[in-house]
Amino acid sequence: MKTDHKAVVLGCNYYIGLSIIRCLGQQGIHVTGVHYQEEGAYAFKSKYLSERVIAPHHEKEAEQFKNFLIAYAKKQTHKPVLYPTADPFVLLIDKYFDELKEYYLFNQTQKGFWSDIIDKDKLYLLAAEHNVRVPKSFSTDDEHLIEKVESELGYPCIIKPFDSSTFVSTFRRKLFKINNREELLEKLEAVKEKNIDVAVQQLIQGFDDHMYTFDAYLNQDAKVTHWLTAQKQRQYPINFGASVYIKQTHVPELAEIGIPFLEGIGYKGFAEIEFKKDEQTGEYYLIEINARTTNFNQMLAELGFNMPLLAYKELTGQPIGEQTLEETTGYGFHYMYEDLHATRAYLASKQLSVGQIAKTYTDKRVGAIWDRKDPRPGFAYLGVLLGKVKKKLF
Repeated sequence: MKTDHKAVVLGCNYYIGLSIIRCLGQQGIHVTGVHYQEEGAYAFKSKYLSERVIAPHHEKEAEQFKNFLIAYAKKQTHKPVLYPTADPFVLLIDKYFDELKEYYLFNQTQKGFWSDIIDKDKLYLLAAEHNVRVPKSFSTDDEHLIEKVESELGYPCIIKPFDSSTFVSTFRRKLFKINNREELLEKLEAVKEKNIDVAVQQLIQGFDDHMYTFDAYLNQDAKVTHWLTAQKQRQYPINFGASVYIKQTHVPELAEIGIPFLEGIGYKGFAEIEFKKDEQTGEYYLIEINARTTNFNQMLAELGFNMPLLAYKELTGQPIGEQTLEETTGYGFHYMYEDLHATRAYLASKQLSVGQIAKTYTDKRVGAIWDRKDPRPGFAYLGVLLGKVKKKLF
């Protein structure tokens, strides 16, 4: 395999970046990690990282960050391949699309496409155009909003942002669950004060194991070449959070929905569609699309689907072939730290029992951070946790 092009990973304080570094570095690719500070950037400690770079803050100093990336690329003999690890990085690439495309390789070829995918309102319009089922939503601009919510959605319902990253950074949660009119009015006022665009949305019924994912890679012709599916078991925050324990489960119906939709909208690169299965009707609803590497990327790689490597090979002109996983392996991904918080909440709310949770600890799975072949990030992360404990105590 040719490895002339460097891989540049944006964001090194989260295990998604660490997983990308490992997926590429293990293949002999020069991986450059970019972060705004050393503190907390435990992925910097990976033995598979070739170069550590401190850059301006990608949100507080976006223009300077973009200029920094371009200056770095200009020094290279080959265009680097660019990897965003979180939505803010995806949006930044989209914002400076034309400038960055001149100096970097990345999958998308249409400016604004990723931003439209992340924007829930625009995504749901796209889904409706392609006959993909989505939860019913109402805009906060609707003058009869309260009446429509109570007559057509009912309680509980949810308030969901169009821009998840801004909402999460403001309220420290992905959405608001609304149980009555009083809560609806209170939370609508809260998002209005912060000037965050949201919609009031139907809550699809079902426990967290009714959440599924369709994970796929689409080539530069917008054709699905690789795919598999997974089923969430636990998430944090519970009921409306990210996967802390998920297992590979083959669900062919998700491919029947996901493949024509992604190809129909001209998607390129890695995509993860999150679906929720209605416990009453059995119908699958599209919830969102992750336009960056998934948090359980290491599980996909262990199953033979090294999505970062696929992007690297295709963008540097190397064949990638085709692959699907059409069986259930039950192999899992486990982020133990957040799962401990989730477990406490599941037990307190009586949604799961000790026995149900304990049984899953015998499953074959991969962890989010610890790897005995690359232990330093794990020790560094432990240091981060101890620092948090110290700060709380003193």
